[in-house]
Amino acid sequence: MNAHPRLSIGLPVYNGEEYLAESLDALLGQTYEDFELVITDNASTDGTQDICRKYAAQDARIRYLRLPRNVGAAPNHNYVFTQCRGELFKWASHDDLYARDLLRRCVEALDERPEVILAHADQAVIDGEGKVKVPYEYTLATASPRAPERFRSMLFEPGGDDFYGVVRADVLRRVKPHDSYHHADRTFVAEIGLHGPFHQVPELLYFRRDHPTRAERANPGKRSRCVNLDPRRAGLLHPTPRLLAEYVWGFVAAIRRAPLSAADRQACYRHLAAWMTSRARPGAGERVEDRAPVDPAALAVSVDDLVAGREGRQP
Repeated sequence: MNAHPRLSIGLPVYNGEEYLAESLDALLGQTYEDFELVITDNASTDGTQDICRKYAAQDARIRYLRLPRNVGAAPNHNYVFTQCRGELFKWASHDDLYARDLLRRCVEALDERPEVILAHADQAVIDGEGKVKVPYEYTLATASPRAPERFRSMLFEPGGDDFYGVVRADVLRRVKPHDSYHHADRTFVAEIGLHGPFHQVPELLYFRRDHPTRAERANPGKRSRCVNLDPRRAGLLHPTPRLLAEYVWGFVAAIRRAPLSAADRQACYRHLAAWMTSRARPGAGERVEDRAPVDPAALAVSVDDLVAGREGRQP
C-alpha cells in the first residue's frame, strides 16, 4: 500500500455482518486504487470483527481498528476521520454499495475543479437484496457559487443529509465534528456546504441501502436515534425539546462559524427563518427513502453490472 495514499476511506461500523462483505467487495473493486480503507469497529458483538480481519489479511490497503466499547455512531464517524492520512476523504457505510467508477469519477471532478470542495454522484435507494427501490434525482443547488443559495437548497430540498461524497480533508478539519442531536447530519452537511460548492457527477454510481436494521429504521423515535448516535444522549438531561433546539442552533452556529461576508451571513439567517416557518406545513421533512418504490424491472440500470463482487448473481 502507498505510505501516503491520496484518498482515505473511513468506514465506521457496528454489528454490520449482514452486508459488510458486500460493501467491502464494492470498495476494494474500485477502478481508482490509490486509497486506504480505515475500518473502526464500534465494539461489535456479531461477526463483524471476523469479516474485517479476514479482508485486512487479504488487502494491505485496509487498516482495522476495534474500539474497546460502543461509543456511538457519531463519535465513531469522527474518530475514523482522525485516523486517516489522505488529502481527500470519504466516509463509507457498511451496508451501501458503490459502482466501480465512483471514486475515480469523484477524484477526477475535484482535480478538474479546484473551487469544488466535495464531489459525489447520482444515487438510488436499494433494498436488502440490492435491487433499486427509489432512483433519486438530485435537485439541490449545492453547485452554486453563492453560499446562501447552497444553504437555502440544503434546508428546503430532500437529500441534504448526504455527506458520503469525496471531500477535501482540510475542509473537514475546519468544520465542527458530527454531533448527535436530531438530524445532526443535516447541519453537518450544511456547514460543509457553506465552505464551498459541491459537484454532482451525473452518473448513477452510489446505492444507499434501506433495510429494517438500518439505524433510522431500527430507531424510529427521535430520542432513540440520538442515543444510537451517542449513548450519552440517554437520560433525563436530553429530552426531545433539547434535541430539537440543538438541531436549530446547529444551523445558527454553522452560519456563525463559516467564512462568509456580512451580506451572505444575513442572507443565510433569512433562509433559516423561512425554513423554520415552513416546518409547520404538511409534507415538510420528506425523506427520499419513504417515497413510493419503483418497479425494478422497468429500470435500465443493473446494480449487479455496476458493482464489483456482484458478478454472476441471479436476477
